[in-house]
Amino acid sequence: MTARSLILATRKSPLALAQSNQVAAHLRTVLGLEIQLRPMVTTGDRQAEWSLEQKGGKGLFTNELEQALLRGEADIAVHSTKDLPGDIPAGLAIAGYLPREDTRDVLVVREDIAAPRKLATGSPRRRLQIARLHPGVEFCEIRGNVDTRLRKIAEQHLADATILAAAGLKRLGIAGWPGLRFVPLAHDQMAPAVGQGAIAVQCRTADAEKFAAHFDAATMRAVGLERALQAALGGGCHTAFGAHATPDILYFFHERTGLRTLPLGPVDFAGPKAAAARLLSLLGLP
Repeated sequence: MTARSLILATRKSPLALAQSNQVAAHLRTVLGLEIQLRPMVTTGDRQAEWSLEQKGGKGLFTNELEQALLRGEADIAVHSTKDLPGDIPAGLAIAGYLPREDTRDVLVVREDIAAPRKLATGSPRRRLQIARLHPGVEFCEIRGNVDTRLRKIAEQHLADATILAAAGLKRLGIAGWPGLRFVPLAHDQMAPAVGQGAIAVQCRTADAEKFAAHFDAATMRAVGLERALQAALGGGCHTAFGAHATPDILYFFHERTGLRTLPLGPVDFAGPKAAAARLLSLLGLP
């Protein structure tokens, strides 16, 4: 970091660059600094054929960016919050989040299919929840950028359908795709991943305070509670788990509880660690 510029570490995918450009534009406005993007390739990007569920996908898309921060080669890193592990490396912190986008998942189905019989997703959370809506559906893996996944369904017919995050589609400017229909899933149909729809800005712990005031407090409160639940459960890509906190309702899914809703109040957001313990106790989870 210099007095007039910041280096921002980001993945190279189109969605990651779109999100990083949003952060860069915001910080240029509020701080009056020049922001230089440093695109990087993560392990998750290199291992495009890996099953994220089997390899423990949490951290596969963040580790290289975090190491760049720790080595002083970047000043901030931008992540899709749902990619972040529950535990952040010592010396790093979440400075804040941009205002959260649409948190829903979207069922993307071929137009010639009334109800999907084969669905492509590597997410245990999505598999178990969509099976409630479409009993008997079969599953296969899918990897790649958003447009690659859409082509695999629309053109290659890898499966009848897949599921994508509404926020990612919006950030890429994708409102539709030839041969496909988009069906948003309400929170009481599918609980989102922790942090879904939120762009996280990470920095060294010593720099967190000077950035914090320039990000969205409401998103920080909500995601803070969701991540406290994630940390308490130790959830990763191998666990079918989702949590989305609104000001008054927690939408929660776990492979042991199914989809549940619990009331929330201001005290829960003021003390997320204690709230997570209380909520998990109510749900019968450790």
